[in-house]
Amino acid sequence: MIFFRRAAKAQQVEAQTARAPEGVRIYAIGDVHGRADLLAQLAQIISDDLARSPVERVITVFLGDYVDRGPGSAAVLERLAAADFPTAIATLRGNHEATMLQFLQDPDVLENWRQYGGLETLASYGVNVREIMRGRGFDAAREALWQAMPKAHHDFLNGTLMSWSAGDYFFAHAGVKPHVPLETQDERDLLWIRDEFLSFRGSFDGKVVVHGHTPMDAPELLANRINVDTGAYATGVLTCVALDGAERRILST
Repeated sequence: MIFFRRAAKAQQVEAQTARAPEGVRIYAIGDVHGRADLLAQLAQIISDDLARSPVERVITVFLGDYVDRGPGSAAVLERLAAADFPTAIATLRGNHEATMLQFLQDPDVLENWRQYGGLETLASYGVNVREIMRGRGFDAAREALWQAMPKAHHDFLNGTLMSWSAGDYFFAHAGVKPHVPLETQDERDLLWIRDEFLSFRGSFDGKVVVHGHTPMDAPELLANRINVDTGAYATGVLTCVALDGAERRILST
């Protein structure tokens, strides 16, 4: 089960001094979690946005958690591995991709992974999950996934980035540890951090951190961070923030 946090009204919008690089528009997309249908919808929304307001240079940053929970993890990875999107893309690793990669090396990981979305991902590749639901057959499931997963999907997962930065923005799946330089952040914090990061109101090396990982009932646009995880797999709302100069705009399904 996943619990949604409420975005406090006082946190919604504060002074916006951060800027994207001159002449570059950045779209940053929150956790997809197996909703290939919503990803297709948002791709069209971004394409329409570009048609209305063309820009010379544009990139879409995916903030991780492409798999688990929703029904179409394999389809999401297929699209991203093929870079089938209206813009160039940069793809970050989420904690769910990290867990999936761990499972491909160690079947015992499935004991935990099956509790938070792994069953849906395996099923999306045609893996029979009946025995897994009984707590058995982990080795067989790992072998079945290796057989079913295209090499391009595995290569894509291994090639995902831990973070990305442009202009006054720093992009990470979960967030960053306060008071630690951005260039020396620990991988676990980038993938998993929550309360220590979310409650911090100071500066992150002068950057605004754009992240997902913690589902909210509405996107958060704060002075020091932007959260675009709106729990797409459960809500049907996949959210993107468009960063253009000092402007921040929300696009969503």
